[in-house]
Amino acid sequence: MSRFPFDAMRIDAHQHFWSLARSDYGWLTPALGVIHRDFGPADLAPLLAAHGITSTILVQAAPTEAETAYLLEIAATTPFVAGVVGWTDFDAPDVAERIATLAADPLLVGLRPMVQDIADDNWLARSELAAAFEAMIANGLVFDALLKPCHIPAMLTVLERHPDLTCVIDHGAKPDLVSGDLTTWREGMSALAKHPRLTCKLSGLVTEAGSDWTLETLRPVVAHLLATFGPERLIFGSDWPVVTLRASYGQWIEAAKALLVDLTETQRAAVFGGSARKLYLSQRGRQ
Repeated sequence: MSRFPFDAMRIDAHQHFWSLARSDYGWLTPALGVIHRDFGPADLAPLLAAHGITSTILVQAAPTEAETAYLLEIAATTPFVAGVVGWTDFDAPDVAERIATLAADPLLVGLRPMVQDIADDNWLARSELAAAFEAMIANGLVFDALLKPCHIPAMLTVLERHPDLTCVIDHGAKPDLVSGDLTTWREGMSALAKHPRLTCKLSGLVTEAGSDWTLETLRPVVAHLLATFGPERLIFGSDWPVVTLRASYGQWIEAAKALLVDLTETQRAAVFGGSARKLYLSQRGRQ
C-alpha cells in the first residue's frame, strides 16, 4: 500500500464522476474507450484508500446546471468529497443570481466554464462576463480555469480586471507534450504566475502526453511550474478517470511524487493537500 511520507490532509483536488444516461457530456464519446462508462464513488473509494487520499474536489464534466445539482447530491452523501466545482452559464443575463443560488449550497466551492470547448479563444476577456466574475468574488467561489495556451492572454485580462478573483489553472493549462514545443506555454505561465491569487493544478499532464510518456516527458513542465508558481501555489489532482487514458491512478501519483522528490516535506504537504484545503475550503469558510 502506497502512503505519503507525511502526516497531513491529503486531497485529490480534481476528479470526476459521471453517468452516461444523463446524456449531457458532449465530449464523452465511445471513441474514448475505457472511460466511456459510468464512474461513481464506489469506483474511486478503493483507490483513495490505497494511496492515503482523505478527500477530493469533485469537478464538473458537463456544461449544465443539472449536472452540478447531480454532483452536489453525490457530495452530500459521499464523505470523502469535500467540495464541488460546478458550472453555470456565464453568458446568462441573470448570472449573478444564478451564482448566488448555487453558492447557497456550502458544498459548492467553485465554478468552471468549459473554456477549452468554446470556439472563441478570447471569450474569457469579454466585458459582458464581468458580472459573473464579480458574483464569484462576492460569494467566495474559486474560478477553475480550463485553459489551453491559446486562452492565456484572455485569462490575463480577466485577472487584471478582477484582481480579487481567486483562480486556479486546471491541468497546467494543457502544455503540448506531444510536440514538446513549450515556448508559448512557458511565456504564458510565467505571466500568469505573477498574479498572487492564482494557483495551478498539477493534474492532467499525462493526458496531454503520448502513450509512451515517461518522467522525462513531464519533467520540463513540472520544473517550470515549480520555478514560476513555487510549490506553495501548486495543487495535486488526479483528473481521474480521464487520467486512465494514459496511466492508472497509482502510476500518476507515483509520477507526481517522483517529480517533486526534491521538495521539503512541508512543501510536498502543501502540494498534496494543504494548498487545496486553503484554496477551496478556507475560501468558503469551512476549514
